[in-house]
Amino acid sequence: MKFIYATTAALKSLKKNKSRTMLTILGIVIGIMSIILIVSIGESTRDLIVQQVEGLGSKTIIIIPGREPKGMSDAAQIFSDSLKQKDYESLIKKSNVPSISLATPIIFGAETASYGNELYRAIIFGTSENAVDIFDVYPAQGYFFTQEDVKAMGDVAVIGSNVKEKLFGESDALGKKIKLKNKSYRVVGVLKQKGQVSFFNFDKIVIIPYTTAQSYVFGIHFIHRIIAKAQDDANINDTIEDIQITLRNNHNITNPEKDDFFIQTQENIVKSLDVITNILTLFLVAVASISLIVGGIGIMNIMLVSVTERTREIGLRKALGATRKNILSQFLYEAITLTSTGGIIGILLGTALSLLATFAISFYMSLSWQFTFPIQAAILGFMVSALVGLCFGLYPAFKASKKSPIEALHYE
Repeated sequence: MKFIYATTAALKSLKKNKSRTMLTILGIVIGIMSIILIVSIGESTRDLIVQQVEGLGSKTIIIIPGREPKGMSDAAQIFSDSLKQKDYESLIKKSNVPSISLATPIIFGAETASYGNELYRAIIFGTSENAVDIFDVYPAQGYFFTQEDVKAMGDVAVIGSNVKEKLFGESDALGKKIKLKNKSYRVVGVLKQKGQVSFFNFDKIVIIPYTTAQSYVFGIHFIHRIIAKAQDDANINDTIEDIQITLRNNHNITNPEKDDFFIQTQENIVKSLDVITNILTLFLVAVASISLIVGGIGIMNIMLVSVTERTREIGLRKALGATRKNILSQFLYEAITLTSTGGIIGILLGTALSLLATFAISFYMSLSWQFTFPIQAAILGFMVSALVGLCFGLYPAFKASKKSPIEALHYE
């Protein structure tokens, strides 16, 4: 009963100054709202990226040039030119890597595609005929270019649905020519709407033979990525080991620590994403938590003012038999009620903003962004808000409980 009475008294006291109460808990509301929003968007981002990575399939192996980055100082490694045509040809030889079922080089970058007066900034994706099966992208109209087109550095292109709509509108694109860097490419296929696969949006893409991309678009003689598929999930590790041996032999590398390439699989990409998103989320939550401390200081300040304003009330209650513990409990409950209320409002606002952000990102960016309610963050946020009230309300409550009833009754 004492707890219920103290809580009721605390609520009545807070209702007397509604405006001051709302302004006091604003810092708590903003802090908890920010935490819920950050964690929710962070989890949704991770889920989306993992979904895109898993879209390649568990048997997919990605070979990347350069030493695997271990920190910020290694960031330049992603621009390495260590993968060459010779490496690709070596990897697709069954005698070197018998468990690879498919492989394709990847050359990518942004370039403006044009048709008549229409322009579109597209992703240029140079690859081989095997990309159809590796990325599961099939033309809705026309066909995908062939191995002969790749060998001949053919001037053919397969375009995504967005590229087709922007450059050609409702008219047929097949057989017409688009321009990339003043060179014309005949459109032989239009992809069905696919969206994001791994890190590429195939609706906004122009696919050409990788040999053509190297020679006529980017002017390079190396490969940005090699994507391979193992025959079976069970032999992923054996496939990776064979790839490493083959590339080390090609590059005359005897010490694995000096590898000028690294390999990623679906499993280690997901692990890396977990580490990155967790660190980023924790950092942002730590920044957002500053407002909780500011809010706690504001609550302590207002509670001290309240103690001063209610000195006669404290004296009267003590004269009627209230103990120091009763006074301490009342003011402590008021502080905890303030912050807990702020925590609940913050959770509700954070959830609402997360839903709004999910809708906006899904609608404007055409991503399959799913709302994630961070229940653990919500529970933790509520507990932290109550703890802030306890910590920052303790001193004002203690100060109120120490007041002498005689002096308090004579206070003006």
